[in-house]
Amino acid sequence: MLKEFKDFAIKGNMIDMAVGIIIGAAFGKIIESLVKDVIMPPIGLLMGGVDFSNMFAVLKQGATAGPYATVEIAQKAGAVTWNYGVFINTIIAFLIVAIAIFMLVKAVNKAKKSEPPAPPAPPAEDVVLLREIRDSLKK
Repeated sequence: MLKEFKDFAIKGNMIDMAVGIIIGAAFGKIIESLVKDVIMPPIGLLMGGVDFSNMFAVLKQGATAGPYATVEIAQKAGAVTWNYGVFINTIIAFLIVAIAIFMLVKAVNKAKKSEPPAPPAPPAEDVVLLREIRDSLKK
């Protein structure tokens, strides 16, 4: 049973999948930073200095009454908030990941299509000889 598990765990597909998951997790962090630190600040600036990560609605006041300047302050006060700005950031991050994966799959598919098909193998000598005999008998 141990040998079977070792054969299963060492298969190439399993290793490839593990590497893909690790790289995917790192890629997700990069995209999260790209959205949060690079894309959203200029968009917020163009919209009049809006910080999307602090766009929220208070559903229920906390122990200390608002208004609250940030989501963190509202949550520390015990307020129930609807954090739609964080959701907008997450949607944008998802779209960036989806576009990146689409482009990757498109490039892989294009690379597969661009490979010329292998030329057919020449027929074996006995097949050639049998064809010549067939053609001779037809005459």
